[in-house]
Amino acid sequence: MQHDTISAHRSTTAKGGRPLRTVRPRRYLMCSPVHFDVVYSINPWMEPEKPTDTALAVAQWERLRSLYLGLGHEVELIDPVPGLPDMVFAANGATVVDGNVLAARFRHQQRADEGPAYADWFREHGYRVHDAVHINEGEGDYLVTGDRILAGTGFRTDRRSHAEAERFLGLPVVTLELVDPRFYHLDTALAVLDHEEIMYYPAAFTAEGRRTLRELYPDAIEATEDDAAVFGLNAVSDGRHVLLPEQATHLIDELWSRGFVPIGVDLSELLKSGGSSKCCTLEIRDREPGAGA
Repeated sequence: MQHDTISAHRSTTAKGGRPLRTVRPRRYLMCSPVHFDVVYSINPWMEPEKPTDTALAVAQWERLRSLYLGLGHEVELIDPVPGLPDMVFAANGATVVDGNVLAARFRHQQRADEGPAYADWFREHGYRVHDAVHINEGEGDYLVTGDRILAGTGFRTDRRSHAEAERFLGLPVVTLELVDPRFYHLDTALAVLDHEEIMYYPAAFTAEGRRTLRELYPDAIEATEDDAAVFGLNAVSDGRHVLLPEQATHLIDELWSRGFVPIGVDLSELLKSGGSSKCCTLEIRDREPGAGA
């Protein structure tokens, strides 16, 4: 496979001062795109007049799932619901911290039933679930990094939900306002790489947001517009491997230089609805063994 060839090449030529990265096994929730289609438009990427290939979407999604399993991660599955073509974007379904689940509440009516479907899954699996008062679109706009949550607003998630998330999930929330409608969720403009490491596209944020990010993460990788336009920031990292669109070549080079192992993936069919690797992947952060009640 392409990513194996790249990895082998880099591992023999890019030694020296690069940090040694460690994988932390993850547990993910995913939803097969068996009902995927673009039948409405709620973001600039969605063009219902263009044909979609559901079988191809499923094949591309299956490869992503196989990559996670091959890297040693656990993947749980939620049953897809007919009539919810965007349910494949599991990251939008909830935010999970220490076994506590903040359920999503979607802005657009077309996706409204996804929130209860994901909340029901977590309840059935024994999780403590909080039904949101204010609109939030799960890990689309809530990204957990280190001891804080980076929280997007501007297009989907209501700014008032940030205080709700902070109270329920028990971590401080940093508000970041998005300004480019192409990057309508935070996870299209920023990716968490490790405990206190991120990559992001500065032009997607207000001046205040850019200042905040530079203060918190002075060594962050800054994406180019070309990176962002191919959804290179809609990436998933396990602390060492970073799964992202293979077209994000600048980000791939930067990741190699920082000691990460980028793995190129092709989710071109799902991109027709405005989603890639991260959109398809909801991290289940269970309470650590030995943690207090």
